[in-house]
Amino acid sequence: MLQLSLIREQTAEVIDRLKLKNFDGAQIINDIVRLDDSRRETQKALDDVQSQSNSLAKEIGVFFKQGRIQEADELKERTAALKLKAKDYDEKLESVKKELDDLLVRVPNLPHPGIPSGKSAEDNEIVHLEDDLIPASGEYLPHWELASKYDIIDFATGTKITGSGFPLYKGKGARLQRALINFFIDEALAAGYTEVQPPYMVNAASAFGTGQLPDKDGQMYYAQVDDLYLIPTAEVPVTNMYRDSILKVQDLPFKNVAYSACFRREAGSYGKDVRGLNRLHQFDKVEIVQVTHPEKSYQTLEEMREYVAGLLRKLKLPFRIVKLCGGDMSFTSALTYDMEVWSAGQKRWLEVSSVSNFESFQSNRLKLRYKDEAGKIRLAHTLNGSALALPRIVAALLELNQVPEGIRVPEVLRPYCGFTTIN
Repeated sequence: MLQLSLIREQTAEVIDRLKLKNFDGAQIINDIVRLDDSRRETQKALDDVQSQSNSLAKEIGVFFKQGRIQEADELKERTAALKLKAKDYDEKLESVKKELDDLLVRVPNLPHPGIPSGKSAEDNEIVHLEDDLIPASGEYLPHWELASKYDIIDFATGTKITGSGFPLYKGKGARLQRALINFFIDEALAAGYTEVQPPYMVNAASAFGTGQLPDKDGQMYYAQVDDLYLIPTAEVPVTNMYRDSILKVQDLPFKNVAYSACFRREAGSYGKDVRGLNRLHQFDKVEIVQVTHPEKSYQTLEEMREYVAGLLRKLKLPFRIVKLCGGDMSFTSALTYDMEVWSAGQKRWLEVSSVSNFESFQSNRLKLRYKDEAGKIRLAHTLNGSALALPRIVAALLELNQVPEGIRVPEVLRPYCGFTTIN
């Protein structure tokens, strides 16, 4: 959530920058300023009335002590009238605050000035490319055919048990999943992250804090009786570890890594993009999250980007990095890099990671603050990244490592798998 002070002090700039996200914010931003003016005026009027009431209360006490009962009673009547007026102001203030908050949560984060303009993925900017491992020629089966051939992923049984988008991993397929999870976590630990095992369900306050609510309400699985949401990513519970906190500046940054299953309704998805492992309702992911000093957050973003690129290099996957344009960015992000790997069987790029800087957008919702060297309370910056999401990594690994005797397991994973070939 944008800070109200920022909206008031830089109204024109806020409206202009929101255009990068294809968000026409003129009306809502001006309404926010108008409502905040009304809130301030109402608060001042309420304070004035309460001040008058307090002064009269003191006079009444003096009159009673002096035996001036009639004068005291007259002041009591004035006090009663002021209380009614205060009640009206208080009700108006609550109404204005609610209307103001309802508008504030509908405004997306401001995009970083350096992001590309555009409306869709076609307008994203390729900032890095390592494609020397893309096969020059040859026929490569798509991963869903390989999964069936070697009996490692059973899509049909997963559909029978639950529904489409819930694959069943078995045998070496299940072991490959576990190997990737352990590899990703071990790499994060070596990079200074602290491992946590978060809950897979969160309350509404947590989902609001990281920006899933109200923006992504329809995309989350919801347990109505318990008023809990299945997490779309470990980012939600891990970032909420610091909700309602005032951190010490010397303790920054906080670096956490977590494995979790992820649950997404993915309503409206269809066609080739949902075949096989391309788009699932449940999948596994290792997530890295940082809470850092505002002055260091963009340096941190670049370090996280390079960290994820390092994982892809160790897996020997061809990949590229794209900087998302305004129209392809999330509601909460200020700047996002997507990592995409080459699918040899599908002949296209598949997104496997997003690394994002949210600046203070989440922190403002979370009340996630730190005390600076001068003792002033400030909002921290939050960042997160997939490191990595497994489904499309598995798809790319299976497709790229086809050999006559089966599927060759990347060397870096062999100690975790306990086998060198899937056959």
